[in-house]
Amino acid sequence: MGDYMDVRNRDIGRRVGYWRSRRGLTRQQFADLVDRSISWVDKVESGQRGLVRLPMLEAVANALQIDVAALTDDDAARRAAESPDAVEVCAIRDALCSYKVIFDGAGEAPDPVRLRRQVDYACAAWLASHLTTMGRVLPGLIAESQRAVATLDGFNRVEAARHLVMAYRLASSTLLKLDTIELAWLAADRAMLTARSVGDTVCLARASRCVARALACLGQPRDSLDVLIAMATRMEPELASQDRQLLSMYGMLLLPAEIAAAQKGDVDTALTMHRRAEQIARQLGPGYCDPVSAFGVTNVALHRLAALVRMDEGGRAVTYARTIEPQSLARLPRERKATYLLDMAEAHRQCRQYPEAAAAVVRADQVAPEEVRRRPATHALIRRLLDVASGEPALLLRRLADRASVAT
Repeated sequence: MGDYMDVRNRDIGRRVGYWRSRRGLTRQQFADLVDRSISWVDKVESGQRGLVRLPMLEAVANALQIDVAALTDDDAARRAAESPDAVEVCAIRDALCSYKVIFDGAGEAPDPVRLRRQVDYACAAWLASHLTTMGRVLPGLIAESQRAVATLDGFNRVEAARHLVMAYRLASSTLLKLDTIELAWLAADRAMLTARSVGDTVCLARASRCVARALACLGQPRDSLDVLIAMATRMEPELASQDRQLLSMYGMLLLPAEIAAAQKGDVDTALTMHRRAEQIARQLGPGYCDPVSAFGVTNVALHRLAALVRMDEGGRAVTYARTIEPQSLARLPRERKATYLLDMAEAHRQCRQYPEAAAAVVRADQVAPEEVRRRPATHALIRRLLDVASGEPALLLRRLADRASVAT
């Protein structure tokens, strides 16, 4: 019994420390919230002191804004740790809706170097499919970038605007994955307003892509396509410079344009967008992969596969996938790999190849668990497969559904 309690105390203490850090609370702040001392916090987090009484457990959970089960139950704790929660989504919303810089002033200008590092960290977390990290860092990054735009001038202000547009883009993309579409649209609109205020091509390209994705998720693929083509056309005179960043961003306008055209059943436009993007990727070189967007030959191929899936051409998608080199897939960031595997799962499902579809979902979970376990769209795919799978594939899917808390 003693060993069991020691292990339980350590597990709960570790979770208390995790959530205190995730909420951005110092030990003193947390101690004040639960009316205890820093020494008490240290002993709880190290497992030296157990939270044995329910009222104290509830007080700690309330201070951390989580369910008691997230501290005491292994499965609930794992699920809670795998995705941005309601508190973090609300914090992103509050950052998007804040007018503090306008009415209260921006104060001292942020350090541009530090801000750039913060943006780079957020971009890396996105490409690694760490949605929990996005939920934690985005509110502060948005506020800091807003302050930079309000206080800096000249080239530094343009750079700050690029950072703010990127912060809004990451927020919109994260919220779209969580199916919080209206809030994602707000982030996209904020990105476009910021881009227009400086008239910078990089800002406008990123914001246009962001707005287009939100429009597509709102069921407006025609409007999405119009935005992307208009921005691509605007960029074309600048491509003569052969600037690799501009070429890559131009290509990343063509890829969602291909998807939007596919969503509205415009086969010819989808293929035209693909061929133009493929041409740009080859111009950049076979080994090129943009560090921010992963644009390159392989990502172009993945979008072609995704377009075929959205046109319910599962058989063609499966055949097309055989042309993509496994080595090039292995070099992609986790977010791209997981998205590819989930598209493959849907392609196999359309072909009634249910064992292959189940295997693709399971592999996606191994590559990027948060992409599978916390995205409503993936939950829907798992439910569709559970309705038709049998035998070992059904067993694997059922286990994954249990881990991901898929409602069936």
